Amino acid sequence: MFDFLVNYNMKEALNICLLQCDLHWEDPLKNRTQIDAYLAEVTGADIILLPELFSTGFSVASTHLAESMDGETVVWMKAQAKKKKAVLCGSVMIKDKGHIYNRLLWVEPNGRVLHYDKRHLFSLIEEDKHFTAGTKRLIVEYEGWKICPMICYDLRFPVFARNDVDYDLLLFVANWPNTRISAWDALLRARAIENQAYVIGLNRVGTDGFNAQYPGHSQVLDPEGDCISMAPEYEVGLVEVTLSKNYLIECRKRHPFLSDRDTFTITD
Repeated sequence: MFDFLVNYNMKEALNICLLQCDLHWEDPLKNRTQIDAYLAEVTGADIILLPELFSTGFSVASTHLAESMDGETVVWMKAQAKKKKAVLCGSVMIKDKGHIYNRLLWVEPNGRVLHYDKRHLFSLIEEDKHFTAGTKRLIVEYEGWKICPMICYDLRFPVFARNDVDYDLLLFVANWPNTRISAWDALLRARAIENQAYVIGLNRVGTDGFNAQYPGHSQVLDPEGDCISMAPEYEVGLVEVTLSKNYLIECRKRHPFLSDRDTFTITD
């Protein structure tokens, strides 16, 4: 397994905006329209995070909803990224070369689009029977920050998320239901502590087409696993936070645990 690595320049403080929202079931137009309204309130963000499968909800069997990389949702993301002068990041059901992916899109203000295909597909509701799993992590170096974006169920697999490349920020966009929300909270904290990195988890709220309920619990944790900010439970809203690169460096100098990490290779 190899990582994609993209390089940029440096910025000490990174402004992140998380959009914790409900999603209209299998209705991309309504979802894009409502997100337009939420984003109108956002100013000064470097990165804006949207939930997993934000255009359709977690309707994994409805693969007829899959769009191409030239489809309306990607075009919309490019327009919003340019308008807000910020990266837009969230996952979309994408059809590419005959395969369906739960694809995280990293869309920059200049129009560049990078992607990560969800590796760990949720077999409990047969996501693995409808989607093709990805094989490579995406590591983006943006404004001097090395960022590793992942999707929902990836959170349960610490080897895949292991900080073997000195990333600064590990983020997850998700549809994580209330029945397992204690695991969400615990795993996010664990990923922050073991990887000595900022960790962000963005989860949706509301009820989906399977009647699963989502409580949000979107949160930002520092490199020591302490919660910097958390969205109110079950409420739609924006969480805006500024991350400090200097604080991260200080934490790693004070406790240089990453220097003792194991080396390994993941094979398919």
